[in-house]
Amino acid sequence: MKAMVFAAGLGTRLLDETSDNPKALVKIGGKPMLQHAIERLKNEGIDEIVVNVHHFSELVAQFLSENNFGIPIHISDESDKLLDTGGGLKKAAYYFNNNSPVLIYNVDILSSLDLQTLKNEHLKSGALATLVVRHRETQRYFKFDENKNLVGWLNKKTGKSKKVKAENFENATEMAFSGIHIIQPEMFKLMPETERFSITDFYLDLAKTQLIKGFFDDSELWMDVGKPEQLKMARELFGC
Repeated sequence: MKAMVFAAGLGTRLLDETSDNPKALVKIGGKPMLQHAIERLKNEGIDEIVVNVHHFSELVAQFLSENNFGIPIHISDESDKLLDTGGGLKKAAYYFNNNSPVLIYNVDILSSLDLQTLKNEHLKSGALATLVVRHRETQRYFKFDENKNLVGWLNKKTGKSKKVKAENFENATEMAFSGIHIIQPEMFKLMPETERFSITDFYLDLAKTQLIKGFFDDSELWMDVGKPEQLKMARELFGC
């Protein structure tokens, strides 16, 4: 199975670390976030990876050229224009030209989720996409019905919501997105013509006609190390 690592973010929440360095190369336990992600994916059976780049893209490219991880790693270059999550995935579609699922993984996520279990559940469900979600406090939530089908989205801070199926929305389970998802390659054919778009909005649009599932993750470790407080915790956990 192939994977894409989203590594093009500006890292604005880590300005002390990213003023002269890409977020993907911020270190935890002596290793850049990107190395943690690549090694994790490889150990879980991923045999080819695409990494998108934008902020200090030349430094990420240099890091990948200087390190051999034992599997093919390609760069999807967004140096000229940051394409958001949906647009970034669309630009990289060239690399995913077979019938196998594609795993998508945010570079600033540390997780102990069994990715093979995720893949098996995704294939068993017949979903076009499966979003890994958790019970945790945040501002924005995906909402799922009793069958774990995506039925909407809610921002609790602003009160803004998007309903896929209004009749199921109010009593739906609120789950926080984990920055990990798996898709079928047929999804690329359904993407909008626009170059830049949000994958969240795209999933909500797709859920009106397609099966978009949630994978409710309760594994021991999940951290968003793109946040200063969790980066500090991760460094304590991994030894600086």
